[in-house]
Amino acid sequence: MIRVWAYLGLVTRFLMGGQDDLMKVRFAWSPVWETEAAVRTVFDERARPYHAQWHASIAGHVAKLDLEPLLAVLPRIGFTPDFLTPPPCASAPTLREQLDEIRSTSLSQVKAELVRCRDGTSDPEHRRVLELQILDPSASRAQLAATIHRAWRGLIAPFWPRIRALLDADILHRSRLLADYGLRRVLDDLDPRIRWIDGRIEIDDPTDATVELAGSGLVLMPSAFVWPQVVAITDQPWQPTIIYPARGIEALWEASPQASPALAQLIGSTRAHLLAALDTPTSTTALAALTGLSPSGVSRHLIALRNAGLVSATRHRHEMRYGRTPLGFAAMTGTSIRQR
Repeated sequence: MIRVWAYLGLVTRFLMGGQDDLMKVRFAWSPVWETEAAVRTVFDERARPYHAQWHASIAGHVAKLDLEPLLAVLPRIGFTPDFLTPPPCASAPTLREQLDEIRSTSLSQVKAELVRCRDGTSDPEHRRVLELQILDPSASRAQLAATIHRAWRGLIAPFWPRIRALLDADILHRSRLLADYGLRRVLDDLDPRIRWIDGRIEIDDPTDATVELAGSGLVLMPSAFVWPQVVAITDQPWQPTIIYPARGIEALWEASPQASPALAQLIGSTRAHLLAALDTPTSTTALAALTGLSPSGVSRHLIALRNAGLVSATRHRHEMRYGRTPLGFAAMTGTSIRQR
């Protein structure tokens, strides 16, 4: 699997095979990817400018997570075992589903990929850890899955509603662009290092590879923690994939906007706080995690806001998501609908 963590002036090219590839462009995100990318971010200062607040909040307990077994298989440049990064076959896989995939990997694949990872590392401590992992692939598979789960709980889970809202908002924006203007507009909007040129997609990275999609399609995957890089994945078992920094990442850790005291006095502080949190369409569960309220309490307040015409609800797969209406936006900002 190709991992892109530095730009050396070379290019990966995806050659579109025609209508089949255009019809198979899809969006997805991956909890395991975000977790492993977050682990890299903890130890890579280049990625901290957008994540300084997050890094400060988790720095005190990183040592307790015992991430060394995982760090050894996550080189900054080089081979990362495929079995640790199961491709997102659905648009929004759960962490449990992806960990189950990791735990079901054949032991022969686990051993072969750990050997390849060891042979590609120049870090003596990582090499020592990998040597031990190779001796018992079954135990190593279980240990690495447990370490990813531990990293998720410590680094991602407390912030997942915020991160997921960012990823979902990015996908919603790109999906609308795709529907309204086509793939070229989407690609031009992703990142300056990604571009459409004469029927091919070019990505600045150090691999200098050319990949014919030949009907396999393309996955576009936003990530909160891939910044400052873009990643091209070209090898099986992944569908050809481009991973790019999610739109709005610079505001990820900013505090949610506050409703005015006048609005809080009018509709109540809790409902005003919920209205302020709806910068992007958000589910009841995510709002509960963001606000500290119970899901049932959030639901009651949302019903009241919806009845007042301040929020609207749309179904997204198996859940309802709530967003501010024009009237809700005007109430939040103190502007009139006509002015907007």
